Amino acid sequence: MFSADQLVTMVAVIGGVILITALLSGLIEKSRLPQVAVFIGLGAVLGSAGLGLMHVGLDSPILRVVATLSLVLVLFTDALNLDLTDARKHLGLAAIVLGPGTLLSAAIVTLGAWSILGLPLAACAILGAALASTDPVLLRGIVRNKSLPGDVRQALRLESGLNDAVLVPIVVIAMGFLLPTAEHGDGWTGAVVRTLLLGPGAGIAVGLAGVAALDLVRRRVGVRRDYESLYSLGIAFLAYAAAEAVHGSGFLSAFAAGLTILMLDVDLCDCFLEYGETTAEMALLFTFVLLGSSLIWTGFGVLDGRTILFVLVVFMARPAAFLPALAMTSVPTRSRWMIAWFGPRGLSSLLLVLLPVFAGVAGSERLFSICCLVVLASVVVHGGSLTLLARRWTPAGGEAPASARPSDDASLRRTLAEVEQLEASSANVVVLDVRTERSRDASGLDASGTLRVPPDDAVRRAEALGLAKDAWLVAFCG
Repeated sequence: MFSADQLVTMVAVIGGVILITALLSGLIEKSRLPQVAVFIGLGAVLGSAGLGLMHVGLDSPILRVVATLSLVLVLFTDALNLDLTDARKHLGLAAIVLGPGTLLSAAIVTLGAWSILGLPLAACAILGAALASTDPVLLRGIVRNKSLPGDVRQALRLESGLNDAVLVPIVVIAMGFLLPTAEHGDGWTGAVVRTLLLGPGAGIAVGLAGVAALDLVRRRVGVRRDYESLYSLGIAFLAYAAAEAVHGSGFLSAFAAGLTILMLDVDLCDCFLEYGETTAEMALLFTFVLLGSSLIWTGFGVLDGRTILFVLVVFMARPAAFLPALAMTSVPTRSRWMIAWFGPRGLSSLLLVLLPVFAGVAGSERLFSICCLVVLASVVVHGGSLTLLARRWTPAGGEAPASARPSDDASLRRTLAEVEQLEASSANVVVLDVRTERSRDASGLDASGTLRVPPDDAVRRAEALGLAKDAWLVAFCG
């Protein structure tokens, strides 16, 4: 439990991190510095070696809560970010990235840890799975950079959205080998059942119930759009709790709940992404601040010849796995090298290796320290190369070349021309004013001739207007 002074200090730190995140966001984006490195440094300033405002240990309750919520949000957001149409279109690439790519990378790291560090094979499997996970925060700038080759962005997007769902089961099942049967109930066989069946099953059940309840209330009384974002967060956290209550994997449950929403309620999915991605990123960065205050530096405590050799193996594992795998695709050679290199380790790796720490697995503290050493090296090496690449490929101003994207005026003219063509063909065209009240009041545009459909009450308003189901609906949101 926290004392009153500790509580005040922690609340002040949280508020300060949020303010600093907002104030530095533009500077970090323009400088192309790795965002993760900035917040690890901020943690160091606030920690025991700096101002002494934060003292976070592996047994700290706030670390456990924040780390758990962060991983839940990462998996849930990854699921909602998937483009199912795109994933089906590139199914072969997804299978190669996750199978021969991610899983083979984990296997190489596992064998490296077993032969170099002399750890039990199950512990090595935990390290392999954790260090095969890529960092979504570090990768975000690459995935969103339109000037990079599309196949690079596509492969990394598929991997960052799916790899944790593949790697979490490995960590949980490996923990079943290391925990005593009496403590874990039915050993590793039970861990397999709970991980692969109970966890996802609970997530699907909570997702189905959540979507059904929301749909019923939408049709009866309506739901404000901004509250639908919070509703999605509620589904994610309830899915985690439901799975843990039946001794399943709450993390896979959160991922399964996100997939359920993605397949059943696109509107709820889009609504969450307007708000949830920022919330998830804030949780991730705050976790980095907590770890940066002291814990992540424990990586230097295990620094010796063997761990340095292991770090090199980890860095070489991804190219060794991905280059042969991608050779089976039509991806150009240069793009293959970029995909094989840009697999930065970061918070996802640390969150996965914290699972056995929180479960009390013997020797897991050493696994955490080794993982910290790899993450620190990855932030410097991968984060630095990401920065150099972004500066090389992105023009001043941080946007894609003007020749690669249409101007707003051109897009507007094309849209108006399409509407006129529809009207000329005698189609039933209905123009809707879907601006929020704040945007509508601030714009000063009357938008005469449109039907007013506020975004936070769209379904009930559309039913009240009696819009024809065969009509062409054109949304005005300027």
